[in-house]
Amino acid sequence: MKRLYLFSIRSFIGPFLITLVISMFILIMQFFWVYIDDLIGKGLSIWIILELLFYVSASLIPLALPLAILLSSLMTFGNFSESNELTALKSSGMSLNKIMRPLTMVIIITAGFTFYFANYVIPVANLKWHSLIYDIQNTKLSTIITPGVYTTELEGYAIKVKEGNDSLFKDIIIHDHSVPTEFKTVKAKEARLYRSKNGRYLFFDLKHGTIFEELDIQSPIYLADGKQDPQLKSTHPSRATTFERASYKMNVSGFTLNRSEEDIFTDKFEMLNVFQINAATDSLKNKRKKIKASFVDGIMNNSAYFFKVNTTEDLNMKIKNLEQKSTVKTWHEIDKNEKIIALNDAISKLRRLNQNIQTQQDFMKTIEREEDQYWIEFHRKFALTYAIIVLFFIGAPLGAIIRKGGFGTPVVIAAVIFMIYFILISIGENLADTYVVSPWFGMWIAGIFFTPIAIFITKAAADDSPIFSREFWGKLFKRKKRNAGTIH
Repeated sequence: MKRLYLFSIRSFIGPFLITLVISMFILIMQFFWVYIDDLIGKGLSIWIILELLFYVSASLIPLALPLAILLSSLMTFGNFSESNELTALKSSGMSLNKIMRPLTMVIIITAGFTFYFANYVIPVANLKWHSLIYDIQNTKLSTIITPGVYTTELEGYAIKVKEGNDSLFKDIIIHDHSVPTEFKTVKAKEARLYRSKNGRYLFFDLKHGTIFEELDIQSPIYLADGKQDPQLKSTHPSRATTFERASYKMNVSGFTLNRSEEDIFTDKFEMLNVFQINAATDSLKNKRKKIKASFVDGIMNNSAYFFKVNTTEDLNMKIKNLEQKSTVKTWHEIDKNEKIIALNDAISKLRRLNQNIQTQQDFMKTIEREEDQYWIEFHRKFALTYAIIVLFFIGAPLGAIIRKGGFGTPVVIAAVIFMIYFILISIGENLADTYVVSPWFGMWIAGIFFTPIAIFITKAAADDSPIFSREFWGKLFKRKKRNAGTIH
């Protein structure tokens, strides 16, 4: 029995690692495809790219693990069934559930590790790569060059272009005053932007332009009568040079990747574990209660006839004070103009009150939506752990039924099942994000859908049900054709 367990685990580990690596590679390529515009043309060092890749890989494991578990379980039991090993084990008196037992324990341990990883490691990884990609996005040099506007963010330079995109610009003007005693103006019809590998220099590949240079610039000297010294004006040598193609280098070592403080991202729901999320939601609930109470007190205090009291003595004291200060007249005792003024004043107060209530409702909805985001992330961690177990109990018995191993049929079946799983979790998350369904249902919708399917397939495989066999469906269709011919 021990050998059987070791054999099953060894047969499962190989396909699992291969499929996990392939899944991670696909997901990482998808990530680079989304952020390719933010990573190109910035002179980022290889260490920054590797650091980003490391943190992103950790955060992508929740998507890669279910697919790897599903495909590897399909392949493992498909190989067992195709080579008749599963038939031999069943002939010796072992049930499918007993054959699956060692891998079931491995999957349960993997699910527990996955929950620990999702709860403690992934929040840190999300914090790291979100802050890093934020810093990378804010170091994009081409974004500071706005067509039609002088750019002065690069110290010592003023740059203006008529039109252009990330790397190609038209009708560029560069004013270079990086050297205090010199002033240069470069004009060109076309310019391409490059950055050096070390990120310290910026290169403009210029075409069809002119360079104007003014040397030995000094601060103006004024004479006693307030006029500028005429001798100083005539000592400024200058020159103009035309070119068909030239390269212009700028020192931008001060405009490098600046790492921001990670504390500004720590309160985001993606960067918290379940205990921190629970504490954050409790804090939001208390905040919502305090806001409601203070808003009601504010409305009551703005009215002469509503006030908050703690005891009966306070109430009697308030009434007595109102009676002493009151100069209230009845409606019939005031004239027409006073009635109009009173009505207009009441209408104005009611309108302001309605606006305040609407604003307060919108603010409370914002807090509730923020709380829902925390609960979505809370249930995501548990739903991921459960999905790994459910997909194993779909893949393993299905592999025993289809009797096909390798990367052929199992890959196709796993791709279809995982596509349904991915669509369901995406729909559930979108419905929860838009507040159509509750956060727990949105995140558990995939698990709820696949649970009865897993139970049915596992039971059918354990009982050797003919419902999945070709002979069963062939006989069924032949019977239907025979019946149709008889009726005709």
